[in-house]
Order: sequence, then structure tokens, then C-alpha cells
Amino acid sequence: MKAIECLKYGDVDNLVLSQVKKPTPKANEVLIKIRATSVTTSDVLIRRMDESFVPKLILQLIFGFGRPRNLILGMVSAGILEAKGRDVTLFEIGDEVFAYGAISPTKHRFGSYAEYICLPEDWNLALKPVNLSFEEAAAIPYGGLLASHLLKKTSINKGDKILIYGASGSIGTMAIQLAKLRGAHVTSVCSGRNFELVKSLGSDRMIDYTIENAETKLETYKYVLDAVGHSKSSILKEKSKKALTSSGKYISIDHGTPSTPKEVFFNLKSLAEQEKLRPVIDRIYSLEEMAEAHKYVEMGHKIGNVVITI
Repeated sequence: MKAIECLKYGDVDNLVLSQVKKPTPKANEVLIKIRATSVTTSDVLIRRMDESFVPKLILQLIFGFGRPRNLILGMVSAGILEAKGRDVTLFEIGDEVFAYGAISPTKHRFGSYAEYICLPEDWNLALKPVNLSFEEAAAIPYGGLLASHLLKKTSINKGDKILIYGASGSIGTMAIQLAKLRGAHVTSVCSGRNFELVKSLGSDRMIDYTIENAETKLETYKYVLDAVGHSKSSILKEKSKKALTSSGKYISIDHGTPSTPKEVFFNLKSLAEQEKLRPVIDRIYSLEEMAEAHKYVEMGHKIGNVVITI
């Protein structure tokens, strides 16, 4: 099968189109013929592996030294179930499914930058929402799970003011929608060119971080959700950390290890089926254009998700 292998950490030139052996499902696994995957900020972080010494050491302990243990990166899959192991009971051959290759910080599996992947049936794997294309389904798991991780640390009551820094990215676009479902009053921080998008997702107010004295637009918030973490900073961001009510809380995506429990994954599926959650896609690339997709994500200005169609 065709796959993109990351031969060593570093530049996008290390992402190479290869012919590799098609995987065979174990007794409790399914074989998915992948129709779409996504390139996430985390994928780029792992591929580059250019963090400072301690974070880099921790990451390489998890993912491999010098190069990834699994040369095929990617954790998001949407496709058709082609085969299954003898013990699989939840799915049938021909089912259209989508998946995220992790159910906990210690249980994860790369491999979606390829034509096929095997996953255990009891992981974050479900029938694809019938109202979504494969590409749209691939745009849900990463941002949805991480946005849910942020919101899990809140106790939002109807009318609570929250600010989302990085509102137009894959995590931010999901965070807006999930916060609005809880009744929050949402202020989105993003570029002015993305105001219409975040407004269409439910944002009540917007702040353009690119304008001079943007920090003067801040109010006080019950929660400030930082959807970009330490990768980006600004005067506005630093000021927003203190733009809190007396009981307010600043929550960064970099705080703690994100959890990706099955109940959250299935909740995202349900919300998408009810059309209460809309995936946002910026660009779609082919598998052969993986390096270009990584370059675009690496620029740090993508809107929503970058999807790979296979």
C-alpha cells in the first residue's frame, strides 16, 4: 500500500511516499481503507521535534529517538471497513467509519498517513455520521477532543463570559460551538479576516489580535481558553491571562496531558449527526502532497482543519 513515512525528525523533506506492507487485523481489530485523514499541529510538532531539551527528551521517550517508532504518522482516519478480526462484533465489512488513534495518553497508534490502518474495535472508532463526507468526518476528532479537554476544566453556566484565544483553528472552532451549547457568551480572538467564520459558529464578540492596542478590547471573563498554547504569544494574550473575574480561570491547551475518552468521542459523533457541531476545513490535499500540507500547517495560520484525501 502507499504511505507517507517520516524517515527522521526535522524538515518536511523527511516525509517520503513509500510502498509498505498492507496491515492485517488482529482478532480484535478492524482494517480500514482510509479515504481521508488530517494534518494536525501535533503531527507537525512530532515531525519537527525541535522543542527544548527536556520536552524533546520526553517526546522522544514516547514517540521514538531519532525518528518515530512508527514511521507512518497520523492519528485521524475516515474510511470504509474492509476486513475484521474473528472477535470483532461491533462492525461489519463495508461500514463507513471514522476514528482517532488514541484513547488515553499511553494507548495511541499512528498510521493514518496511508491507504490502510488497523485499529482495535473498542478504541475511538465509530460509524461515520451519515450527514458528513469522509473529509468532514476527518475534521472532527482532533479539534473536537482537544476542545472538549479544555472545556472539561470549566463549569460554565448560562451567560458566563468566556474568551477563546485561537478561535479560528481546529481546536478553537470546536471550542466555540461546544461552549455555545453550554450557554456561554463567547468572545473569539482571531484575525479579522476570520470574523465571519467564528460568528457563523456562534461567537458573540470578536477581537482582532493583529490590530494595534487589541488588548484594550478585553473585558473580564469567567474563563479564558488558550487553544494555541506556548506556540504563539502576543501582548493581547498575556493581558488576557489576567482578564478574569474574581473566580475566573485561565486554561491552556498546554496544561496537562489531553485525555481522549471514548464517551467524548461518541458525544462529538452524536452532536455532528444532530448538526449541532460543524467541522471546518481550510484546505484539502492529496496523500502525495503531504509535505505541502505540513508546510501550510507549519505556517500557523490555518483556518479549522487541513485534510488529506486518499
